[in-house]
Amino acid sequence: MSVKDQASSSTAFLVIADDIRRHGTPVVGPDFSRVGFDHKITDRQDEAVTRLRPAPLKLKPMPLGKSAEIKEGDPVLIASFGGRGMVAGAYVVAKREFAGSWEYLLDEALFTAPPHPAWSGAALISREGKLMGVGSLIVGGSDKVPGNMFVPIDRLSPILGDLIATGRMVGPARPWLGINTDEMGGRLFVSRVTPASPAERAGIKRGDVIVSVKGEQPKSLADFYRKVWAQGSAGDTVALDVLQDSEVRRIEVKSMNRLDHLKLKSTF
Repeated sequence: MSVKDQASSSTAFLVIADDIRRHGTPVVGPDFSRVGFDHKITDRQDEAVTRLRPAPLKLKPMPLGKSAEIKEGDPVLIASFGGRGMVAGAYVVAKREFAGSWEYLLDEALFTAPPHPAWSGAALISREGKLMGVGSLIVGGSDKVPGNMFVPIDRLSPILGDLIATGRMVGPARPWLGINTDEMGGRLFVSRVTPASPAERAGIKRGDVIVSVKGEQPKSLADFYRKVWAQGSAGDTVALDVLQDSEVRRIEVKSMNRLDHLKLKSTF
């Protein structure tokens, strides 16, 4: 059966370069003027890349900016999928460190307000028409004003070639434990343990208090991540001292690559 005949049948296809793959939902028209996408999560900081194969649009791509060029108080545009109705003005309200409970850390995230309802994957555009960041979360800003958090585009530039070529960063992955950690009252509490993760296998439990990493007490959630990542690469053992059942215990956690746990492989 030819590609054209296949397109006219009830089966849809995901097309990437010369590779045609069956897909469960329609992603192309009879003339193959539209195609699908391929999405991967990288092995560091959950950055992602999506490869599109649309018909030629003959448009000039938006230039990439630099986070140093944007300052608190600067007006910006947030553009999301959905046309002109999903483009809205906002202001940069903060540039600061962001530590997520899921073993995630940005040294300098960009925060904007007011919040955009379709923030995920949205483009943060400067007055000069440069792409400054990619939408990631809806959170409180530095003054607890609801807004959006953007990953600065600076994180993309050094790894763009790797992401396009393989769908992930090339090089050693950071050690992943598989815990969610919350910071309260100067203490770090394990709020969730991922099933079948290194932490669960080692005996870490929800409600445990992180006391130290190999004898060094973390000063904050961000400092905890940095101390864990300083222990080596994915696969190395991380020694955690935790308060568990009213007793401080040394637990050796053999880390792993987060992607290996998620069983995601590059399909480019």
